[in-house]
Amino acid sequence: MKIKTFKVERWMNEWEEKCTYNLAETCIDSLTVKELLELAGEDVNEYMMKLADTRLTYSHIFGSPELLNGIASLYEDVKPEDIVPTHGAIGANHQVIMTLIEPADNMVSVMPTYQQHYSIPESLGAEVRLLNLNYENEFLPDIEYLRSIVDKNTKMITINNPNNPSGSWIPVEKMKEIVEIAKSVGAYVLCDEVYRGISEDGSYLPSIVDLYDKGISVGSMSKCYSMAGVRMGWIVCKDPSVIHLCHERRDYDTISCAVIDDKLAALALKHKDKIIERNRAILNTNRQILDDWVNATPEVYYRRPVAGTTALVYYRKDMSSVELCEDLMRKYGVLFTPGECFEIEHSVRIGYAFDSKLLKEGLDLFAKYLKEI
Repeated sequence: MKIKTFKVERWMNEWEEKCTYNLAETCIDSLTVKELLELAGEDVNEYMMKLADTRLTYSHIFGSPELLNGIASLYEDVKPEDIVPTHGAIGANHQVIMTLIEPADNMVSVMPTYQQHYSIPESLGAEVRLLNLNYENEFLPDIEYLRSIVDKNTKMITINNPNNPSGSWIPVEKMKEIVEIAKSVGAYVLCDEVYRGISEDGSYLPSIVDLYDKGISVGSMSKCYSMAGVRMGWIVCKDPSVIHLCHERRDYDTISCAVIDDKLAALALKHKDKIIERNRAILNTNRQILDDWVNATPEVYYRRPVAGTTALVYYRKDMSSVELCEDLMRKYGVLFTPGECFEIEHSVRIGYAFDSKLLKEGLDLFAKYLKEI
């Protein structure tokens, strides 16, 4: 199988360990195991002693009851049997597309998004029709254009909400319009919701599975729950046939998730309110820092992100994004992800969900660099 180079992952692999200011990081300030246990109200020594007695066999093949109940709690009306645990959201996206898409199908994918959503189906021989999101439409889907590009062979519409890299959020009414278009041709809607979970005002962020019985939600512990090192993700769908098909393929590529990952993820989800409280404070503080910096820096502009942990920032310089990002890294040690990784030039993706001091220093160095060039 031939597949395109995964640009964003290759970029991170090349540069992430070499930078001083990692403003390409998209996870909210990662927790240590000790911090997780303290947030959960556990005695650290006692818990670790119990963990030491854990037998390192296969975990619950379909996920422990504690994990499944924790994942179900993230949705309005989801049952444990609607959930398939996976090796991160990357495993979930891969499993859904490989399970449901065939060469005779076409599918619609938003752009920009995580490259899995268009490169995997392309590698299978399916036709991928792009639904471009852009600055002018605030990185929201054009409903009329979407309607024009689906047909009886459209197997799936893939969206990313909140969007990576722009930080846009599709309003519920627009989501319902997408669902109606999918229903008209019997298509699934795969929604990569890995950045879903933390709103600015604390309100519930609806999932595609709250709106559509053929909606498929993908999530993980990585971004909003600060636990990327726990390689735990999930597929959620209320259509039993989708769950059955995913279980069939899962026997070939997963079997089960790691027993310790299951335990730590289940504990975190049981106490998710405390993690979300911590992480909302980080996001809201740093989103304002980023917004103030953009407004004070004439060389850049953007659409203010309203959800997630990333922003797409455009710069007013005649340099490719790869050239700019490499030069910035070498001169100042500041790491961004080039917009070219998302097929959008003269822009960079900035992650802003970590230490505020590091964020400010990295942004100030970027402003200095832009003035110099």
